[in-house]
Amino acid sequence: MKEVIALLNQILLNEEIIYAVISDQRKKDEESYSKVTVKPVLINDELNLQFTYSYKTKVLHKNLIPAESLDLIEKLLVEDFKQAIFFTKKADYYILISKKGKVSILKKNPTKEDIDLAHNRKKTYLIEEGEPCDFLIRLGVMNGEGKVFSKKYDKFKQINRFLEMAADVVPKISKDKTLNIVDFGCGKSYLTFALYYYLVDVLKLDVNIVGLDLKSDVISFCNTVALDLKYERLNFIQGDIKDYQELDKVDMVVTLHACNTATDAAIVKAVNWGAQAILSVPCCQQEFYDKIKSTVLDPMLSHGIIKEKLASLVTDSLRATVLELFGYQVQMLEFIDMEHTPKNILIRAIKTDNKDNKEAINK
Repeated sequence: MKEVIALLNQILLNEEIIYAVISDQRKKDEESYSKVTVKPVLINDELNLQFTYSYKTKVLHKNLIPAESLDLIEKLLVEDFKQAIFFTKKADYYILISKKGKVSILKKNPTKEDIDLAHNRKKTYLIEEGEPCDFLIRLGVMNGEGKVFSKKYDKFKQINRFLEMAADVVPKISKDKTLNIVDFGCGKSYLTFALYYYLVDVLKLDVNIVGLDLKSDVISFCNTVALDLKYERLNFIQGDIKDYQELDKVDMVVTLHACNTATDAAIVKAVNWGAQAILSVPCCQQEFYDKIKSTVLDPMLSHGIIKEKLASLVTDSLRATVLELFGYQVQMLEFIDMEHTPKNILIRAIKTDNKDNKEAINK
């Protein structure tokens, strides 16, 4: 294997790799991955190699810097597979390993064009169309071959957008212990399952996620799906946000389209827990609607649709201000394009323990 290791050092550390396929299992096993592909990606402006493990009904991903990838590729070739193709800027390399461990390396002219990684910067999450993903198949978003159903494409984009926002949060929270995450008003839980998949299957974090909803049929369905997928640290409970007391400490609170003051109840819970991160997409902000009184704004307030939008914007602005006072760094982000849903503002708050903010509260 010395010649293979030397070749890998050359093409990986010199950033020559364009794409690679490692295949031909040594021991046929339908429960294991049948092949592994490798491609360069940019994550937070740093070059990584993305390993995609293809199972019968799902794919799993792992991102490593090139130096860390050498040992993994060597292990895959020694223990799991008998051949590999590395497409590089200078040549294509075919690696064949016999049952007795004899290695052959064939070098041919390059057949793939170099990749402009600048166009790949947005891919900080790991669900792509064309790659089977277990929870998306189970929830009817894609078929067994990874093709997204046309009627579910908006949902597919929404899931990826949410994971993109969650991915930006992960580096800013402490991961030295089990992360407790609660999703209030989880509904059918597309995004709850997506968050579990990303944090556990992709990032390999120690995570405990609880989904909470008032509807018993929804909770029963979600628990069945979690059991089918073997998502062992994902549980769903029937209950009201303000009454939830199962956990003493929660690190991340998620509320997606919790109606009216349910969003505020979740934010209160999160602040009292000292949650490290909050991801909230408010919905149906009616509490402030009847309280807006202003002669200056009468020309606007005479139109119901304008008054409703104003109430929504003012409510979310107040929520952001309160969170800032309690030591959170707050961003208001477009969750998904307006053409897909009007409920498209996401409040992303990260705990900073800002002393100036605490003093402002005391005053």
